Amino acid sequence: MLRIGITGGIGSGKSIVSRLFHALGVPIYDADTRARWVMENDAELREQLSAAFGPTTYDAAGRLNRPVLAGTVFNNPALLAQLNSLVHPHVGTDFERWATAQQQARHPYVLKEAALLFEAGSYRQLDRIITVFAPVAVREARVLRRDPHRSPADVQAIMAKQLSEEEKMNRADYVLTNDEVLPLLPQVLALHTEFSAGVKA
Repeated sequence: MLRIGITGGIGSGKSIVSRLFHALGVPIYDADTRARWVMENDAELREQLSAAFGPTTYDAAGRLNRPVLAGTVFNNPALLAQLNSLVHPHVGTDFERWATAQQQARHPYVLKEAALLFEAGSYRQLDRIITVFAPVAVREARVLRRDPHRSPADVQAIMAKQLSEEEKMNRADYVLTNDEVLPLLPQVLALHTEFSAGVKA
């Protein structure tokens, strides 16, 4: 079974691409969603996060206090690196369990969607990588439509913390263009045909 990663900068449309693959019957592991689940449900990680970032990391009901944690680490590279170093190994273990189950179900390939695929080092668990590309102006407009609470400066700050599009494309095996000009579905179908052959790299 092939393990395919899919990444892209904020607003690139990687989630749209993932939904297209899902509609074709491909199992999708959403790393961001699973990271939130793991942070709330993995007892060891909860202890580590509370020790590192204080008692306000979780609210009185035991739920992850995401706004507080995000505010703590966003403009502090050292704390952000510490957070990632704690969370990513647990997400990696969660992905391995999930991928094993999909392999037992005899899927020819699976997709792992992750914004920080290269930054987190999780690309090493995967056979091939797709980067979803869109021009910066298109990405910014999408995020502002999706998240009206954000300002252009907010979006640009997030982009500045991510790998550049050029770096992602250079490191990827495949690039899907999602610029609202080139049709996306034929690009997805071409990769689906290739991956469905199930030949591991």
